[in-house]
Amino acid sequence: MRVMLADDSTLLREGLVRLLAEEGHEVAAAVGDAEALLAAVAADPPEVAVLDVRMPPTHSDEGLRAALEIRGRWPGVGVLVLSQYVEGRYATELLTDEATGAGGLGYLLKDRVAEVDEFLDALERVGAGRTAFDPEVVRRLLARSTHTDPLARLTPRERDVLREMAQGHTNAAIAERLWVSRSAVEKHINAIFDKLDLPASGGYSRRVLAVLRYLGS
Repeated sequence: MRVMLADDSTLLREGLVRLLAEEGHEVAAAVGDAEALLAAVAADPPEVAVLDVRMPPTHSDEGLRAALEIRGRWPGVGVLVLSQYVEGRYATELLTDEATGAGGLGYLLKDRVAEVDEFLDALERVGAGRTAFDPEVVRRLLARSTHTDPLARLTPRERDVLREMAQGHTNAAIAERLWVSRSAVEKHINAIFDKLDLPASGGYSRRVLAVLRYLGS
């Protein structure tokens, strides 16, 4: 897979370059700010861009804005965002952008990078056009909802399935992780769509809309 990296931490950036090279991926660019990343992507778009939420010069939302710009200008490029903390506003904005139908999006805490297998799995999923959201990010965002619970009609097992969907797992992966059959997962997902009043039309991904409803967006 052809990857571009952007993080102002030289140590993390070089560590990722080495890790990805050892796993057989091509690192086409490794830069320290969002502007340099956007220039590299414009010159020769990669399959996936991995970038920090906060980068120079202000260390606020440069990475988020770059992620949204990449998804708007180069929809074929997967975006995997890394963050030191759970930034609720940023994660929700990315999820809302995901509802437009473009695939290949991930949001991981930087601590997850140390768990090499999980990081590489997330990278592969994003590169394949799927989603990969850190379980802790999903949990924190769910905890923010203090008003009417849109999930009140879901069974505990349906909530489990929706939680796994929010992390970007496929039906087959959900079945394996929850120790149920794939057909059971599909039935649970259809029940979730029905209970959350998500029609099969409208041009949007019902999986993504279900997650957005789950997060109270």
